Amino acid sequence: MTAIAVTSADLVLPAPDRHTPAAAVLHPPDRLDLEGSLAETAALLERYGHLVVVLPPWLPAATTRRLHTVRAILETDRIALLDIDLPPLATALLVRQLRQLSVCDFSPGVIASAARLLSHYIYAGALLGSVAKLDRVPVGLGAHARSWSPSAQFAVLANPAPHLVKLGGGGGSGRGGGGAHAGGAGLPPGPEFATHLTFARGQLASDWVTAELAPAWQVQGVMENPLPADSPGWWATGKLVEFAAAIPDPAVLYQLVASVRREECRWCGAELIGDRCGFCSAPLAAPPPQAAADATAPYRARS
Repeated sequence: MTAIAVTSADLVLPAPDRHTPAAAVLHPPDRLDLEGSLAETAALLERYGHLVVVLPPWLPAATTRRLHTVRAILETDRIALLDIDLPPLATALLVRQLRQLSVCDFSPGVIASAARLLSHYIYAGALLGSVAKLDRVPVGLGAHARSWSPSAQFAVLANPAPHLVKLGGGGGSGRGGGGAHAGGAGLPPGPEFATHLTFARGQLASDWVTAELAPAWQVQGVMENPLPADSPGWWATGKLVEFAAAIPDPAVLYQLVASVRREECRWCGAELIGDRCGFCSAPLAAPPPQAAADATAPYRARS
């Protein structure tokens, strides 16, 4: 079996059924010393065999260094450290999907490399009261200027493609393509497959997500969860309602992953899908001879 691990408890959403296991929450360096982290990780490996850890980009550098140090000291190829660049609520949804897959008959390598595949099927965004400091999505000068209005609200989609529109009769500033479930010019384009919508309220009082976005996206269910602690930092404002739509059905997730051709990592031997190993990050294909020669040229020059 493969254990899924995170670095904060607010990335562990409630299990949708009794079959979905919980995620392991690893303690940060300021709460556990190196010896304790080694013991914590070794115990998980002893119990489950393999460990897949989701590493969001907003983690403190010390936390990321600690995890890489633990893997190096344990000298194991059974720990996958996944760099996942999604908003916090979407990251939590991806973690739950990996938890759902962890009880299937997939190998640890397939589960780890499936994270990149599944992230493309998560529609993640937020309703924001200001985009003045937002740097995760392209923001035009007009949207920056309108952010100073006390009543301004913006619908922003960060994944799978950036899209921004000002709500409320002021005209759109959209970026990105349309979709079958776009629901009109004033809404971000939505998924063209069945999803459930999860949302979390910050300091913005609005029912727009449930009253307008959910019906337009034709979601099959809506669930509210507490706002992750890192969401205001990610979206550069506390005036927000974060949302993410994702595939909820484990059978559909299974079929999606199972439909992709499996390969063997040429470096560590793990099974994988896609173009990169989830455990050692090696690309599926070796670089062309000239590219490999160019990459080693600086080292040859110093020798």
